[in-house]
Amino acid sequence: MLYTLGVGIKRLKLTDFRNYEEKEIEFGNGVNVVFGENAIGKTNLLEAVYMISLGDSFRARRTEEMVRFGCELGKVKADLMSGEEDKQEIEVIVNGGLVMGKVVNKRKYLINGVSRRKSDLLGLLPVVIFRPEDVELVSGSADIRRKFMDKLLIQADKVYENSITTYEQALRRRNKILDAIRDGSANRHALTFWDGLLIKHGNIVSAKRQDLLKYINELFGKSELFKKVKLSYEMSPISETRLAQYKDAEVAVGYTLVGPHKDEVLVTENERNLSTFGSRGEQRMAVLAMKMGEIYFLEEMGKKKALLLLDDIFSELDMVHKREVLRVTEGRQVIVTTADEDDAAMFKKARRIDLV
Repeated sequence: MLYTLGVGIKRLKLTDFRNYEEKEIEFGNGVNVVFGENAIGKTNLLEAVYMISLGDSFRARRTEEMVRFGCELGKVKADLMSGEEDKQEIEVIVNGGLVMGKVVNKRKYLINGVSRRKSDLLGLLPVVIFRPEDVELVSGSADIRRKFMDKLLIQADKVYENSITTYEQALRRRNKILDAIRDGSANRHALTFWDGLLIKHGNIVSAKRQDLLKYINELFGKSELFKKVKLSYEMSPISETRLAQYKDAEVAVGYTLVGPHKDEVLVTENERNLSTFGSRGEQRMAVLAMKMGEIYFLEEMGKKKALLLLDDIFSELDMVHKREVLRVTEGRQVIVTTADEDDAAMFKKARRIDLV
């Protein structure tokens, strides 16, 4: 498989973002180790890179959390560099919704200085992040596993990005109408248009999720380390028949009871559900397997190397799995955060960035 090498981030500049008043960092093409004490802002740097890639945070519940305390807005700006020496400048501006007394959008996206939509960022800098908290991919709720699929597929597939966005918008609208029907202020005919949208785009979403998990499972089958792990897709089909089947129950509860928003992914090893019966170590192993699948699927679809973000993960892994992480860092740009000198030393020929 031939992928474009060297696609990545060259320079990152933060202004009033999280704990940074002003910070500029240059990254090398290979492994970059960001070293510093806990709570110094290492994860904030990864969050900024993630924002450049997907336009979203992997941890902020509200946009204003990313703005430095006492400031109205924060900025993240990055220079991207491809193997062909093409340069792109991406900037994301975040705020609390009010700047200089005026109501504004909480996020603004610019590419080479021109205002763009968030969706225009997707695929420019493919990113996979691996954090200790990712154990929730196995131990947590079904919604976390659905978001795992969504975050991966929207970077790789514009059709999916359009369908999941349309589906979620139609779902919100349909749920409001169900509430109104229950209150007697609307009738069932108001659902017809939204039912059609949900069925059309819901089936696209389900099919592409199914293809994704098939790819990842085939990848597991080729790995001695992960061949016993399997992702099983428990789909909630959506159709006119299914919607009709649940029509009275939906009105009673006020929301849609079938469709991809109800899908589940079971993570198993030898058919044993690791969410319920797996040890912490087995769950971490399964998460690593899922992250490997994420990397290779993203690269297969985009035909270019993904940027790998590793947020202080080595304390969570045994030596066998540490070696697997080291193996996958070869040939791609990586940003690693750690507060441990021994972990930092594992990355040979890495560019070291000390935060003080």
